[in-house]
Amino acid sequence: MKRLGDAELEIMLAIWAADGPVQSTYVHQQLKESRGWALPAVITALNRLVDKGFLACEKQGRSNWYRSLVPEQAYKAAEGRSVIDRLYGSSFTGMVASLYDGRAIGKKDLEELRQYLDDLEGK
Repeated sequence: MKRLGDAELEIMLAIWAADGPVQSTYVHQQLKESRGWALPAVITALNRLVDKGFLACEKQGRSNWYRSLVPEQAYKAAEGRSVIDRLYGSSFTGMVASLYDGRAIGKKDLEELRQYLDDLEGK
């Protein structure tokens, strides 16, 4: 799966959060504060995501509606796996150790992870 740039990811997060097809004006409104883009820049970015296969664009009357072709969870899983593979030699334990040693996560985070794993095993 292709990787998204930071701006593309912001767009996809906005579309995934909408949970259905959206118009460019919706995306523009969602990104107005963080990006400050003009509407034509948003439309250009949306069309690039269509070209990359992340979005479908359907014309309804005079409006274009964009919908995700890639589920959010599938993208996050692939991107997470890629980070673990590239930075930590495919070692999840190595990633957690590095984050803990670097104080990016703390004991509370580890407790939440432990609880999550316990819940998984209990299923």
